[in-house]
Amino acid sequence: MSGGVGAHVRRTWRHVELQFHGDVTQTRMSRWFPQRLHVGYTRTMLAALWLHPDPRRIGIIGLGGGAQTKFCHLHLPSARIDVAENDADVIALRGEFQIPADDARLHVECVDGARWLRGHRGCFDLLLLDAYDAQGIPAALSTQAFYDDCRAALGADGVMASNLYDTDTRAHLARLRRSFHGNVLKLDEPDMSNKVAIAWNGRPQPGPVDAALAALPWGARGQLRAGFRRLAAAWQRAAR
Repeated sequence: MSGGVGAHVRRTWRHVELQFHGDVTQTRMSRWFPQRLHVGYTRTMLAALWLHPDPRRIGIIGLGGGAQTKFCHLHLPSARIDVAENDADVIALRGEFQIPADDARLHVECVDGARWLRGHRGCFDLLLLDAYDAQGIPAALSTQAFYDDCRAALGADGVMASNLYDTDTRAHLARLRRSFHGNVLKLDEPDMSNKVAIAWNGRPQPGPVDAALAALPWGARGQLRAGFRRLAAAWQRAAR
């Protein structure tokens, strides 16, 4: 997640955690499996890959502990990944979370996410939004105009996923539906209060879940299987 006051690292014998003001944990990484998507909603967000299984360019707003950035860098080798993070202190801690250094495929920029997005029209096959500050989702990342910019930043068949936590979920979903002409699904995260919104351009025609998983590297399949199946079930319900 993004932004906050006094970003710092807390270590336990099992985890490395990114915390902000008030000792609220924003990101948790397993010390034994640092490349794994440890928190459930991050896996659910990447269920969006079922709708666009081979993204060539990925945009991420909110670096946080870099779980999804690391996953995409490791398991989607054909993708270029651009990350916007507005807190320089968070970026300075990237080594603590084993986030790779910038290279030909990965670029992390310290920039306001809303302004950054407006400069990337039609760029992304996959857009991931997981940006928070001490007050929750920043106002600039909550407006109708912002969600219009999200849709404009996607390619003709692009897909986005957004983490909705501690916020007015219905208001965000209403704006997303206006921006994406109703092409939005909501997934409740089991045993968590997070909701994940997935929205898309065009007319995706996703194949069978098992086939989509088989096209991914072995290390990604087990992490995304449950999310793919839940998204597929929601897709089928919406189609009735």
